[in-house]
Amino acid sequence: MGDSGPTEPCRRYGDVMSTREYDLVVIGAGPVGENVADRAVRGGLTAVIVESELVGGECSYWACMPSKALLRAPAALRAARDVAGAAEAVTGHLDVGAVLARRDRMVSDYQDTSQVSWLQKAGIDLVRGHGRFSGEKEVTVEAPDGTTTTLRARHAVAVCTGSAALIPDIPGLRDAAPWTSREATGVRVVPSSLVVLGGGVVGLEMATAFTALGAAVTVIARSTLLGGLEDFAGEAVGAALTAAGATIRTGVEVDRVERSGAEVTVSLSDGSQILADEILVATGRVPRTEDIGLDVVGQEPGSWISVDDSLRVPGSGWLYAVGDVNHRALLTHQGKYQARVAGDVIARRAASADVDTSPWGPLAATADHSAVPQVVFTDPEVAAVGHTAASARAAGIDVQVVDYDLSWVAGASTHSDRYEGMSRAVIDTDRGVLVGATFVGPDVAELLHSATIAIVGEVPLHRLWHAVPAYPTVSEVWLRWLETAGL
Repeated sequence: MGDSGPTEPCRRYGDVMSTREYDLVVIGAGPVGENVADRAVRGGLTAVIVESELVGGECSYWACMPSKALLRAPAALRAARDVAGAAEAVTGHLDVGAVLARRDRMVSDYQDTSQVSWLQKAGIDLVRGHGRFSGEKEVTVEAPDGTTTTLRARHAVAVCTGSAALIPDIPGLRDAAPWTSREATGVRVVPSSLVVLGGGVVGLEMATAFTALGAAVTVIARSTLLGGLEDFAGEAVGAALTAAGATIRTGVEVDRVERSGAEVTVSLSDGSQILADEILVATGRVPRTEDIGLDVVGQEPGSWISVDDSLRVPGSGWLYAVGDVNHRALLTHQGKYQARVAGDVIARRAASADVDTSPWGPLAATADHSAVPQVVFTDPEVAAVGHTAASARAAGIDVQVVDYDLSWVAGASTHSDRYEGMSRAVIDTDRGVLVGATFVGPDVAELLHSATIAIVGEVPLHRLWHAVPAYPTVSEVWLRWLETAGL
């Protein structure tokens, strides 16, 4: 186990460089890095986190929290307008200034004081600056003022630097000053028109938000919307965006982007052009590993870092990569899940304890393989976990697919006068268990965890029959699934 605290700093060169030693060094103070360090400290180790930006990371300031803040007001307004009595009370439109002000409160006005306070209370040290590997179990941090601190780990270093937006190699795009999710979630003035490149989660969430905030939005996707999910999910979101006034262009590619003053011209592969005030790129992510000295520890700079189920890099006894950087599941909640596993594993290995016989079973991030839940906070919402029908069949599973219109459930009629939704259960017929679930409709995010539990727990359908859903709730879809499946 580690000492009670870090060793005393060794000062050199007029206090320009110092050296400290900890049991664990974590690069990146987002939710993933925070959780790795917290679990390790709870396990008796000392830990330090290196951060070059704000403690709390991408999710707290530029992704999950501000994006959902932008989306919540339009969703609440829609919900009120869909219920008689409440609809008559709604006489105005969205107050854009109030929406942006609430966003600012959600991100603590881009100040990380409270997050730093949490680190202190958790017994985790913080070193601000850009960290790079300078040797085995060694990270050198360059502070904004140019001073450096060398951090040496007794047991482990965890890379938790996350990912950044991919800017595709489209002629003129980089010179056109494109937005990424950071600029979109941090918007100060809503543009009158916006082109969104990408039909995935980020692109469609931001298209939903900016359409509601009054922008004329055009979504450009090379293929279908929300690829990787059930087809009906992308179709429903696309139809809703179109009804709200957005333009959806699928099956086309961008040939060139040019900015002239305040206007962007987007030239498409079908010969058409789109003019807009701003262009948002949401076409994928790249690992933030380009400039952290990966070559020093035998890894390729700028690459994703492969790990085993304990989040340790194969062939290394001390190097871990947790969260987006390992490319297993680019979702905050999955990264935090990995972080809990990694922190516990690091602490147990430091104590020479067996990671395969913890009180909770083997310490391994097995949920990343087949039980990853995700929510798309569009209008309508999309919530999915596990396999789609197509991916289950591709995996060789003999499946029964059960579709059920959510508007047919009694709880839907009490929820909204204009409820529209769809659901799908994917059943492994050989084992008699659920392996996938998808919901599309208002507020379906809250249906997701029950499906996640059923899939992770491999609950037999004959036992789910005795999990009686309350009436009248939308969760009664579980009963309808079972009845449709023949139980």
